[in-house]
Amino acid sequence: MADERDRQDEQRDTVRGEPLGSAPVPLSVLDLATVGSGVTAPQALKTSVSLARLAERRGFHRFWVAEHHSMPGVASSSPAVILAHLAAHTERIRLGSGGVMLPNHAPLVIAEQFGTLEALAPGRVDLGLGRAPGTDGATAAALRRTDRLREGADEFPQQLAELIRFLDDDFPDGHRYARIHAVPGPVQGSVPGGVQSADRPSVWLLGSSGFSARLAGTLGLPFSFAHHFSAANTLPALDLYRETFRPSAVLDRPYASIGVSALAAEDGKEAHRQVLTGALSMIRLRTGRPGLVPTPEEAEAYPFSELERDFVDSWLANVVYGIPDEVREGLDGLVKRTGADELMITATAHGREARLCSYELIADAYGLPDKDA
Repeated sequence: MADERDRQDEQRDTVRGEPLGSAPVPLSVLDLATVGSGVTAPQALKTSVSLARLAERRGFHRFWVAEHHSMPGVASSSPAVILAHLAAHTERIRLGSGGVMLPNHAPLVIAEQFGTLEALAPGRVDLGLGRAPGTDGATAAALRRTDRLREGADEFPQQLAELIRFLDDDFPDGHRYARIHAVPGPVQGSVPGGVQSADRPSVWLLGSSGFSARLAGTLGLPFSFAHHFSAANTLPALDLYRETFRPSAVLDRPYASIGVSALAAEDGKEAHRQVLTGALSMIRLRTGRPGLVPTPEEAEAYPFSELERDFVDSWLANVVYGIPDEVREGLDGLVKRTGADELMITATAHGREARLCSYELIADAYGLPDKDA
């Protein structure tokens, strides 16, 4: 029994972070490996490595990558592959998916992929799961080899339960999968000469509505809400998560992070120029014209229609940007309004230098230590 309590304590420790400096909550990074105009995919992925190393050096708690498909401006179609590469270039920071879109994959495959990641980076792997396709309907149909996309989303709770059983290797006797083991995984600690580890990927649920919020609460799992593109639903979803939360072996109380688009620059006008590129990218995506992330010059020269300008104003109202003190004030206000336990910051900008600079400035604004200084 004591061993089980120790295992549960370790699981809880992998979820919660400790704020550093004067940050009110732990700060983390969400990366999409964005590909800007004039940038190649190899360059974008190298930037992701640089961002992960910066985040580790400055004390950010975790670094997540997101699954997206058929989007020229995003190179993160395969989070597990990118995370394996990041594991080889970091030592301490938690790495994870923000998220893997579970209906796109067989649960056993995800358990094997993230079991492998856990073996490569023991004790620092997060498995964030979503039920959206991370793309358009046609691409989702190609991924899932079916046009019945709604059916896949409706099966999410069942798929999640199956995945967790594969991760824990605890299908009951008589179950059709009882003799199947996800490896690397717990079964290797029960064979002669095997060594059982208390670590397994920390499972999170991600969402932009109430569905995953309620499910995460019912299961006692940590929850991450996509405030950066669904701000109107943030408070209702977090309230629902907390209201429905039931203590579990993973958590004894709710733990919620929120994704927030934020960018700091030395000059406020430059910050606006950079975030405008993200707004234009979103306009193109939502009108069926996804492409590379435009440069600030391209965004400034774009002939926005009146309707598009209204969209830009609405979009940027939920982006925290400006000089470092303004960004800190905006992030602090967001924590106060939402009660978030952690902020997952994604930088909306075209180029490598603007994104790296932004995270450095945010770290400086909160007095996060530079571990290489």
